[in-house]
Amino acid sequence: MTKSNKLKIFNDPIYGFITIPNTLIFDLIAHPYFQRLRRISQMGLSYLVYPGAHHTRFHHALGSMHLMSQAIQVLRFKGVDITKEEEEGLLCAILLHDIGHGPFSHAMEESIVEGVHHEYISILFMEDLNDRFNGSLTVALKIFKGAYPKKFLNQLISSQLDMDRLDYLKRDSFYTGVAEGNINAERLISMMNVVNGELVMEEKAIYSVEKFLMARRFMYWQVYLHKTGIVAEQLLIRILKRAKKLLEEGVPLECSPVFLFFMQHKITKDSFNSSVLEKFAQLDDTDVLSAIKQWQDHQDRVLSRLCRMVINRTLLKIKLKKKPITEEVVLKHKAKFKSVYDLSDEECEYFVFTGKIQNRAYDAISQNINILKKNGKIIDVAKASDHLNLKALSKTVTKYYICYPKESV
Repeated sequence: MTKSNKLKIFNDPIYGFITIPNTLIFDLIAHPYFQRLRRISQMGLSYLVYPGAHHTRFHHALGSMHLMSQAIQVLRFKGVDITKEEEEGLLCAILLHDIGHGPFSHAMEESIVEGVHHEYISILFMEDLNDRFNGSLTVALKIFKGAYPKKFLNQLISSQLDMDRLDYLKRDSFYTGVAEGNINAERLISMMNVVNGELVMEEKAIYSVEKFLMARRFMYWQVYLHKTGIVAEQLLIRILKRAKKLLEEGVPLECSPVFLFFMQHKITKDSFNSSVLEKFAQLDDTDVLSAIKQWQDHQDRVLSRLCRMVINRTLLKIKLKKKPITEEVVLKHKAKFKSVYDLSDEECEYFVFTGKIQNRAYDAISQNINILKKNGKIIDVAKASDHLNLKALSKTVTKYYICYPKESV
């Protein structure tokens, strides 16, 4: 019997060749839990705005692992002690950091399950895999949870300048074609260091960090919080809300058995057991899209109209404002829509609604980026920088929106 070669190479459009460093990583990638990420979109419904944004969490996980291997090499070269066991833990943790994402990533995080963040589900998956792989992920779990003694190891996975952000900014910029989001991840990694057990950036990295933070700001307002993307995600959320209501009322809906399970059951942290995890592992974008395609011809006019809006991209109109939308404006749009389609107040809520979006490009309080000066002093990047915008980036910007049907809908 011939043994398969587990040290394979992926050809990535961003970094070129990505090598699988060891057999454990190969086996994790080959596991059905991880293969599911091929069917989870990285950017939800953003492809309705940027046609090229069809990349998946699978792409992103491999890219993040590649950057982590580079960071380990750089830090070791600078004399930072990272053992073989810690290296494997870092690579496993970053590879699996998004394994808990549900269909369409963030878009449906509160719709499939209630109050259960994807990071919590990622930990459940990692703990399950740790049992299956005889404790091989014990160190990875400690690092991921922030329970490992060396703080900088967790910062490489979860901080304002971690491998996750470095990859998704570069990758999402590439696939959307939004050049303003492109960053030089390799240069940023080359200027990382560790002081007193914490991750720092060397002084010469100031301008690269500035570029990174500005790129993140651009990507949030131009891509992640793009108004058309917001409308599409809100419609998706309302489709599931309407479907759940119909099921509660005894109205039959056709969809995959695993999707139906989550539609009929209220899943919280307390009820997220191993059986639920197995079902969640079978759920991906195709379940949701298939259901929406079927439901666009459903007898319920609210559900069918919502589904057709997403399938055919005949979305609601959206207006962004700096101040909250007044009730008077909302009632005006509701009255207009109700009069045309003879809808009830409850039905109208699915098509006319308000909300808000927030963005803070730099968190100077809980996860600040520290700069190591040439004289040995450590200072926050916002203070070290001569770029006036960095202090402004640490403030939360809030925008308010109203969605309502176009005249032609």
